[in-house]
Amino acid sequence: MVGLPQKTEVASVRAYCNFCPGFCCYRLPGSVLFVTATDINRLARHFEVSDGEVRKRFIEKRNTFKVKDDGSCIFLHDGKLRKRCSIHMARPQQCQDFPYDEPCPYLGREDLLETIFPKVEKSLC
Repeated sequence: MVGLPQKTEVASVRAYCNFCPGFCCYRLPGSVLFVTATDINRLARHFEVSDGEVRKRFIEKRNTFKVKDDGSCIFLHDGKLRKRCSIHMARPQQCQDFPYDEPCPYLGREDLLETIFPKVEKSLC
């Protein structure tokens, strides 16, 4: 694998997100997407269902999304290189805020990229 640029060379915090295949949309060991009651209500309005229905259909362990077999978010479109989030306008606050005014950790850490890139590549086939 080609070496990644140094942290100071990574593009501006949000610029890369526009062309990202969704590295942060895969559950890795130790990572948690915390879905709040406000997020659930936003999704309920988006899907025009009750908060309880959102919890039943999309939430596991009380506060996180269910994932597909490959560990990706259930709302992530396969077969697309970008604009993969099917609930982009209603996504949880944690998704909206990531990468928290820091460079994307998936670009700055080769170990994360090596873990996630094969999953992303497979989903694009």
